[in-house]
Amino acid sequence: MPELHALASYYAAAGGALWIAEVSGDIVGMIGVRPHDANRWEICRVYVHPSRHGGGLGHHLLDRAEAHARNAGADQLVLWSDTRFERAHHFYEKRSYVRSGPLRVLHDISHSLEFAYAKPVNGVAVLDAAAAASAVPRLCDILSACVAEGAGVPFLPPLALDAAQGFWRGNAKDVAGGIRILLGGWVDGVLCGTVTLAFAGANNQPHRAEVENLMVDPCGRRSGLARAMMSRLEQEAVRSGRTLLTLATRAGDPAERLFRSMAWNEVGLVPGYTLRPDRSTADARFFWKVLTRCDRV
Repeated sequence: MPELHALASYYAAAGGALWIAEVSGDIVGMIGVRPHDANRWEICRVYVHPSRHGGGLGHHLLDRAEAHARNAGADQLVLWSDTRFERAHHFYEKRSYVRSGPLRVLHDISHSLEFAYAKPVNGVAVLDAAAAASAVPRLCDILSACVAEGAGVPFLPPLALDAAQGFWRGNAKDVAGGIRILLGGWVDGVLCGTVTLAFAGANNQPHRAEVENLMVDPCGRRSGLARAMMSRLEQEAVRSGRTLLTLATRAGDPAERLFRSMAWNEVGLVPGYTLRPDRSTADARFFWKVLTRCDRV
């Protein structure tokens, strides 16, 4: 690896940049970033001295590199991490990166294997089983924030962490089994939203699916993320051969305005369908929508 002898020059020549962190003249961390292809940028050489683990230095370095890439026009960020570095994986997953694509084999002395991680800067992506599993930490944060606000999701506060983790791991399993489609939505590089499409299990309903658990964390509100996720979910439904979608939402929920504006049709009201955080009953409103191939873009 000749670039190790002149890292700053190497990354500058590639159109990227390199930073180091110093404490009292000692180098304790580093990070690099460079263009990958098109509008994708790669985060590289993320190292923090063990004596500085847990102090926020890794976040500071990654903030600097991500900001540089975004300012240069990046719309997606990618990185690679050795399969043995579980601490690093947890760090990247907290930062809204998700597993992406196959393993990479490095023909080095250790025959290293690396996971690929990626995230959009802004946008919506379909999460496969590996991505869904690696997104569990952020999805738990989103679910916990929505439950704490009393949103119409299938939990009441207080929400235990193991319950949230079990819920999302079950969703990842269903994605692997081909019975759900799970979307994630990012705002400014943070995974802030999610929505699920559950395929009908009945043999005589191969054309139907149910929209479930549309959630947007407070960090992504008023950004158009909920509309973007619903639009993408409709496209994915058509691609999977589903043309009739149904959903239910708590009566009076702000999401009702979104569904009506997107040409969803109201079926009616079911009284006392669910419970509020204070354990009083709440009504639910049901909607449906028929999709055609014209809904695919």
